[in-house]
Amino acid sequence: MGLLSSLRPHRRGSSGGGAQWQWSFLDAVWAVFLVAVVVFLALVFTPRRGDTVAALTGAAVPPCAASEVDLLPCEDPRRSSRLSREMNYYRERHCPARGEAPACLVPPPPGYRVPVPWPESLHKIWHDNMPYGKIAERKGHQGWMKQEGSYFLFPGGGTMFPDGAEQYIEKLTKYVPLRSGLLRTGLDMGCGVASFGGFLLKENITALSFAPRDSHKSQIQFALERGIPAFLLMLGTRRLPFPAQSFDFVHCSRCLIPFTAYNGSYLIEVDRLLRPGGYLIISGPPVQWKKQEKEWGELQAMAESLCYKLITVDGNTAIWKKPNQASCLPNQNEFGLDLCSTDDDPDEAWYFKLKKCISKVSLLEEIAVGSIDKWPNRLSKPSARASFMDDGVNLFEADTQKWVKRVSYYKRSLGVKLGTALIRNVMDMNAFFGGFAAAVASDPVWVMNVVPAKNPLTLGVIYDRGLIGVYHDWCEPFSTYPRTYDLIHADGINSLISDPKSGKIRCDLFDVMLEMDRILRPEGTAVIRDSPDVINKAVQVAQSIRWTTQVHDSEPESGSAEKILIATKTFWKLPLTSG
Repeated sequence: MGLLSSLRPHRRGSSGGGAQWQWSFLDAVWAVFLVAVVVFLALVFTPRRGDTVAALTGAAVPPCAASEVDLLPCEDPRRSSRLSREMNYYRERHCPARGEAPACLVPPPPGYRVPVPWPESLHKIWHDNMPYGKIAERKGHQGWMKQEGSYFLFPGGGTMFPDGAEQYIEKLTKYVPLRSGLLRTGLDMGCGVASFGGFLLKENITALSFAPRDSHKSQIQFALERGIPAFLLMLGTRRLPFPAQSFDFVHCSRCLIPFTAYNGSYLIEVDRLLRPGGYLIISGPPVQWKKQEKEWGELQAMAESLCYKLITVDGNTAIWKKPNQASCLPNQNEFGLDLCSTDDDPDEAWYFKLKKCISKVSLLEEIAVGSIDKWPNRLSKPSARASFMDDGVNLFEADTQKWVKRVSYYKRSLGVKLGTALIRNVMDMNAFFGGFAAAVASDPVWVMNVVPAKNPLTLGVIYDRGLIGVYHDWCEPFSTYPRTYDLIHADGINSLISDPKSGKIRCDLFDVMLEMDRILRPEGTAVIRDSPDVINKAVQVAQSIRWTTQVHDSEPESGSAEKILIATKTFWKLPLTSG
């Protein structure tokens, strides 16, 4: 008797003369067994995030659908559209639960090419790499960008500087010391295609530009394709993922952030991020803007309550300077502003709700603009924040020296193309004090330094060096578009998925490397350092996601058993072929 016939229920007679069916105990056992087999097969053969490395050994990860070329797992409008609009909560990060995101490789769009190299990319990129003309159509008259043949061109304009960022920067230098070496790091809020940040680079200023995913869809994607430091981000209900007192200036050019709304929560957040003695620059509404007189008056009054000095109001541009000394609060002010309690840690900024109080900061004068060393001296000198940590100065100096040697080894012996036109956008996934970024500071690159949110909060030291970065938890996707980094560096990749206190594994190596693949450009490089066992697992995952791999010993003088994986993301297209 076959399996299906054996599951047929037995018949029995009835007094009514009709037929009825009844399950025997053996029938029920067979049914449960069959359902269990079906569920088991579905679990084994359905690809998903969270699969172990062993389950993937020998199996290639499939491509995502062609419609997912710009997959943003944590900024997905299909999810966010169901969330609250209050304070733009729905436009902040909202990641899928573990196991919900598909385990697939994000394909490039049709016609994708290896990006235009830096510095040419500042002015033009391939149209087919992101064939979205909405910004060119809507903002072309303001000098944002335009299409010409197979390229998008970037004249350098913006809504508040249609004649070009260079002229606008020239105007700002009358009031802000942008060419003195005093200012090195900036935050450009609501940046458009980031031409302001792009043209500041020649002044030796690194501005981290951010904007949310919005109706323009791809403004941050365009910025990163151009080789300009940029990040997907929304100022909504949470602190931004940066340490306190980190930016030498904050800039808003028609960013449309209601700074004094919600009891001034957004201006309070700007104050948390702005270094003492730093500059706040706002161009556009509400500064001397028709029908926004009330908002303009409130902004001036709140800045005065924070004891900011108004440097100038030039047309629709206002510039303030933050005081170098401790906050003048408490004082009598109409906004109810007061200092936070002593248990507030102003550096806490990973999924941390905005506060309606002003954070107290230690070492205020020591890290102020004018007190901290000028660029480039600040790059190699441990700041007061480093010295405040246990054995911080020695750790800083050891980390700096270590990465000078390691980067030299990468270039000389391992063939990593740092210092060439092939690498512009770089990420360090486990940055600590920023030693890796400091070691490549003379190369034509910029580095996104990521400090894992569960690790010691060393990101403030990185900003004191004149470098930039964010907090992040690598058990979640990163807030950037696919294909945005040329090189991703992961020192101690296993620590990124482990609890720093218990050592317990929190998520899978496969998840992290699949996310690396999403944000790495075709023909981009991944450099992974860890123990031989971890590197062996990483090689297995790398092969399953179509990377080519080479494993090397660590630096001979280090005496370490650590291994280094150098992997290259292959250039493939749909249907799966090598590009």
